[in-house]
Amino acid sequence: MNYTEFIYENRRWLAGGFLLTLASCFGQTFFISLFAGELRATFDLSHGELGGLYTAGTLLSALTLVWLGKTADWVHIPVLSAIVLGVFAVACLAMASANSMVVLLAAMFLLRLMGQGMLGHIAMTAMGRWFSAYRGRAVGVSSLGYSAGEAVLPFVTVLLIGAIGWRQVWLAAACVLLLAALPAIYLLFRVPRTPTSKPAVGMARYDNRRGAEDWTRKQVLVDPVFYGLLPATLGPPFISTGIFFHQVHLMDEKGWDISTFPAVFPFFAASTVITSLASGWAIDRWNSVVLLPVFLLPLGLGALLLGITATSAIAGVFMVLLGMTIGTGQTMSGSIWPELYGTTHLGAIRALMAAVMVFGTALAPGIVGWLVDVGVGMETQMLFMAGYTVAASGFLWYVMRVIQTARPPEAAAA
Repeated sequence: MNYTEFIYENRRWLAGGFLLTLASCFGQTFFISLFAGELRATFDLSHGELGGLYTAGTLLSALTLVWLGKTADWVHIPVLSAIVLGVFAVACLAMASANSMVVLLAAMFLLRLMGQGMLGHIAMTAMGRWFSAYRGRAVGVSSLGYSAGEAVLPFVTVLLIGAIGWRQVWLAAACVLLLAALPAIYLLFRVPRTPTSKPAVGMARYDNRRGAEDWTRKQVLVDPVFYGLLPATLGPPFISTGIFFHQVHLMDEKGWDISTFPAVFPFFAASTVITSLASGWAIDRWNSVVLLPVFLLPLGLGALLLGITATSAIAGVFMVLLGMTIGTGQTMSGSIWPELYGTTHLGAIRALMAAVMVFGTALAPGIVGWLVDVGVGMETQMLFMAGYTVAASGFLWYVMRVIQTARPPEAAAA
């Protein structure tokens, strides 16, 4: 089945997944950071104070996601989606009306938990559970909502902030969530999809690791492979968030115009779209695990070039390379967990790694900002980030080999 046929036959579920990831953009770093200037001015905050507030809200959301994410295993997906979207809209309303630091922190916590955390988690859990033979393509298409938001929202949001004010933009976001996203996603998801009978290629290979039963979260927590995959989960969100959150300082450090990074966001979105679709095909053809040793390398090359190159043209190259890693990572994140551990407890298992990802985005603004404060410039940090991706890729090659050569306990004993 080609991509066109696949999308047409499964259009309602893929559209629902796409809308979930698109709606989640209101809680992503790239969107919230567009209001940084207005928030600092309104609440009289320094860069560090705003970053600390953001980090606190995101860390709280990561901790909460560990147990809240389990609801995807026992709450009907359309019902859970509607509840999360409703609370997400309340968070947007709280941002629009915030008049104290307490309300601002609560709003950021809910934005990060419901937006970045739960909406993407629900989308990937649904695609991983509802699709088997074409799971990679389903995850790849659904994750295009992230790219659509990244391509359109920054430009539109900046215009709207100038035209109607930052509080009114958050009010508009709440209306979009309640009046458009919530009813559309509920109607699209109200008919669950039955997975195809053909097993995903990865499942057949790794069934011998868990026997006949799907893994529980407790079993996963004692599996060394789970911890071996942490570099793949933690690295991209930490590096990308650290760069995006402090992009103004990076541009100042390099002497670039303030519009340099916003102008090349479409390159990032286009690269992410192409790579998401291509990696979805590759995962269905082979499996997610074979991509582990290579998917971080484009990000590493981009960070290296960003660290050693002075010309602003490198910003576009970096965005393309970043998009390659993020696009592949988004697709892998929805496919690798059901491949390795099955789908019965997929929501609980994915919640762990989703929390790790959110944790990485929470740490990045504070750590990168602190290093800048103590004299470690962004260009130097780029070189360390590039080194991390190379080291992590080597380690992930080892993890891939461990997974591929795993044998059931009885075989090892024999």
